[in-house]
Amino acid sequence: MAGLIPGDGSSRPQTKIMADINVTPMVDVMLVLLVIFMVTAPLLMAGVPVQLPKTSAQKIAKPEKPVIVSLTAERRLYIRDEEVNAGSLVPRLSSIHAAEGDGFVFLRADKTIPYGEVMELLGRLDASGYKRISLLSEASAESAPAGLVVQKEAGGSHAAHGQPSPAQ
Repeated sequence: MAGLIPGDGSSRPQTKIMADINVTPMVDVMLVLLVIFMVTAPLLMAGVPVQLPKTSAQKIAKPEKPVIVSLTAERRLYIRDEEVNAGSLVPRLSSIHAAEGDGFVFLRADKTIPYGEVMELLGRLDASGYKRISLLSEASAESAPAGLVVQKEAGGSHAAHGQPSPAQ
């Protein structure tokens, strides 16, 4: 932008180029864009208007208490706080699964229990209908992951996925 600046007192004005940027038009454009975005943002959040059908189906109930299966060093089995024998474990878990729906089963086993017995218990948990089983452990001093999620896969094998365990 060019402007007239008085010179050295001569009768003829001198023209100098000004190096300053005029920011007023840029601020005007930015304010207009801000207003446009403020008006259109709530419209984008609403999504597509759809009239959903009504149904008489019940809402999916979330279990109030997690399903925790514990195996003590004395080889006693517990579901939550209730002691069960080995023969009634699968039917009892199946009835809980039917009542509360699919969810996680948290398995706590004493560290003195042999690996084979824990794997047998995992098989029984799988037979009860639960497919997402989390093995709980205590956090080590190095703050290792506190739990592993074991999910039944198509071939019948169990896959372990690292995932923090819930508060016990």
